[in-house]
Amino acid sequence: MSTDPMPCEVGFVNGDVTLAGLLEVPDRASAGVVLVGGSGPTDRDNGTYFPPIRRHLAAAGIAVLSYDKRGVGGSSGDWRDATMDDLAADAAAALDFLRTRPGVPAEAVGLFGHSEGGWVALRAATARDDLPWVVTNSCPGTTPAVQERHALANTLRRAGADVDDALALYDRLVAAGRRDAGFAEAARLIDSAGRPAVSCDYWTGIDERLWAFLKGKQDHDPVPDALRLRCPHLAIFGGADELVPVADSARLFSATACHPDRHARATLTVQVFPGADHRVRTNGGTRLASRYLDTLTRWILDRRKD
Repeated sequence: MSTDPMPCEVGFVNGDVTLAGLLEVPDRASAGVVLVGGSGPTDRDNGTYFPPIRRHLAAAGIAVLSYDKRGVGGSSGDWRDATMDDLAADAAAALDFLRTRPGVPAEAVGLFGHSEGGWVALRAATARDDLPWVVTNSCPGTTPAVQERHALANTLRRAGADVDDALALYDRLVAAGRRDAGFAEAARLIDSAGRPAVSCDYWTGIDERLWAFLKGKQDHDPVPDALRLRCPHLAIFGGADELVPVADSARLFSATACHPDRHARATLTVQVFPGADHRVRTNGGTRLASRYLDTLTRWILDRRKD
């Protein structure tokens, strides 16, 4: 184990976007990782989630770079105007930046994507042959539309709300998005249904720009990206994650690993932590699951031999 490194503020560019982040490079780093945050306006810490992961990895001799999403913190641009390809290009720029840092072994730097960041990491991984590994953390193997429906159903059941009517409205909103309906039409659907529970759990905070963003990504399918991987893939899930259809996601990622067109290096490891939530936490979300950090660290370090 190396001594705790001092984090430093860094900046790098992807086209006309400047991204700000935090870099930790331990003495004699043996690997490196870029942490890619989840959905919405996520910063370099992904709220409070990334700091303990960053500290543990750095203490184990792994250089870590995390960054503010476009339009968040010190980064320019706006994530609501970004496509999945744009976000993947940002992650690729972070990867290239980390690889050029003194003391970082360029050939041992991979990507870690949490939740939506997993989709981003998979898309970034498919664009290059030089990635040694990729980790998806609580990343759905389904489309966003399917994942959001699953999450909404769980929220409604927990609240004792009318699930069937709310999901029917959600399905109409998804259908509206697929025909590229405008924000006004989507809002009318909500109003005509009497603003049921779905309006609180899915529609809160949605404006015209965010509606355009959501309908643009709702049918993003991560399976083709997973199929095109040319490196090992670790898929981590919390067994009690109410936001992600965990069993279906594990099945979909496993099916891609069995596909005859899958690259020989693209092995798959699925790790499910029983009782853990979307951030792989237990005890009511107060602590990371037992052995989560050690499992992640060991898997990354073991990939140096691949």
